[in-house]
Amino acid sequence: MKIHRIHKGYRYLRRYRQIVAVLVKYGFAELLQQLNIHLQLRIRLSRRRKEPIDTVTAAERLRRALEELGPTFIKLGQLLSTRSFLLPPEFIEELSKLQDRVRPVAFDQIKIIIEQELGKPLDQLFSHIETKPLASASIAQAHKAVLPDGEKVVVKVQRPNILGLIQTDLAILNDLAVLIERYIEESRQYNPVDIVYELNRTTSRELDFTHEARNVEQFGRNFIDNPDIAVPTVYWSYCGRKIVTLELVEGIKISLINQLRQQQIDLGRIAHIGAQFILKQVFVDGFFHADPHPGNLFVTPEGKIAPVDFGIVGRLDSYLMDELSDLTLGVWMRDVDLIIRGFINLGAVDPEADIHPLRSDLSEFIQSYYGLSLIQFNMKELIEEAIKIFSRHRLRFPSNLLLLIKTAGTYEDLGRQLDPDFDFFKELEPFIKKIISRRMSPTKFAYESGKFLRDLIDLIKMLPREMELILKRIRKGHMAIELQHHGLEKLIQEMDRSFNRLSFSLIIASLMVASSLILVLDKGPLLFGFPLFGVVGYFLAGILGIGLIIAILKSGKL
Repeated sequence: MKIHRIHKGYRYLRRYRQIVAVLVKYGFAELLQQLNIHLQLRIRLSRRRKEPIDTVTAAERLRRALEELGPTFIKLGQLLSTRSFLLPPEFIEELSKLQDRVRPVAFDQIKIIIEQELGKPLDQLFSHIETKPLASASIAQAHKAVLPDGEKVVVKVQRPNILGLIQTDLAILNDLAVLIERYIEESRQYNPVDIVYELNRTTSRELDFTHEARNVEQFGRNFIDNPDIAVPTVYWSYCGRKIVTLELVEGIKISLINQLRQQQIDLGRIAHIGAQFILKQVFVDGFFHADPHPGNLFVTPEGKIAPVDFGIVGRLDSYLMDELSDLTLGVWMRDVDLIIRGFINLGAVDPEADIHPLRSDLSEFIQSYYGLSLIQFNMKELIEEAIKIFSRHRLRFPSNLLLLIKTAGTYEDLGRQLDPDFDFFKELEPFIKKIISRRMSPTKFAYESGKFLRDLIDLIKMLPREMELILKRIRKGHMAIELQHHGLEKLIQEMDRSFNRLSFSLIIASLMVASSLILVLDKGPLLFGFPLFGVVGYFLAGILGIGLIIAILKSGKL
């Protein structure tokens, strides 16, 4: 078995101590002890708490701890909030509240990064830049600025030294994930190491701001013909790995309902535009804004929706979009079998599992909520019930689909705030018709038929050669059947332990028999009138026998 060695360099040990101190502070010392982290690092786990947390729920304690630990752990919490099968509903709800706001960095440090990235003095780059940030998050902060030609822009700059901290945290999180899989057996079905790997992949992309600039351009192309969506312009000559410069969006945050009313904005129309915005992303583009909290959506004075902050996006490939379309059709037509088939194709359900309980739960769930307007929904209860179904049947979906579910829930909540009578299903209906038309179109049928024929022809071409190779191996005696056992490790360990004890007992018995023969023969040097070797043999047999008895008693198995 591969032995994983945790990072023990000075930088890692110092950060480990910070992480351990925060987790202990919020009442997670027992978990750390279970992972033996204090033994691995020779850290003493103090149980003294500096926070009055006894009256706070475990979910809220976890959220507070992640916020205090910084950007990497906040990103981890946000990722976990999309994994409904991992945590109970109260944890999912609490992690969805994670705030990514921190104290801003001094502008002198921001100025250095801008000049290093763009290769010019600040006064040559901008005619004006505000030293007070427009917004400050754990990874970056944004400043208003004016270009030499008078264009108003927002300059988003990565915080200094953030890359090193995140790389250290990701290495430590990988260590913790390995320990969790090793010492907490029930965690293995959720693959903690894979979750940290996904966090590493997404965070690495988010730290390169050129990806965000490309995301903005992609959204601009996707909505170039939609006059109701205002995607900001990218100024590429002012962009780099640690800086991105976008057109300044003038508007009101979409969650400030009273201000929108004061500006005589038609809230029902905004809700309609928002629904069309998300549905096009999902069912047409396969490319969606995955961080649509109210601070990232504005309404312009002209009544347009303007998304900002494109660091986190989701992508759906053609296969995933087809399966998502089938799932949507299944919900729309209340066809539970179509939904379950979609779950199986997505790998969320084991095709050999008993699906009758899942079919029953899904039928009841769909019938309970079908046809209701948003004002009739209790969204908290709906989400909790859906999560219970996912957890009960251990449904596991692709990460992009889970991100999409969370995103759609955020948009739905915004729609309900804007217009409680807003009918989401009415907005969905044209897209459903397009899905049906697209799936049943002659062009789609011809494409699928051609693809099937190509695969069949390839199979027919390969079959003779593969059969020939198999027959050659059989003739030469190279064919072998490999059997793998599962779940017998404990039995083998117990058998090894039993044989070792039996061997130990035989050795003790042999020593006693040999010592007895020596005493009877009365040969060799004497000790207190008895043969020395006989006395030594009895002494060794006694010591070994006592050791064997202690080991058996400690194991609890006589």
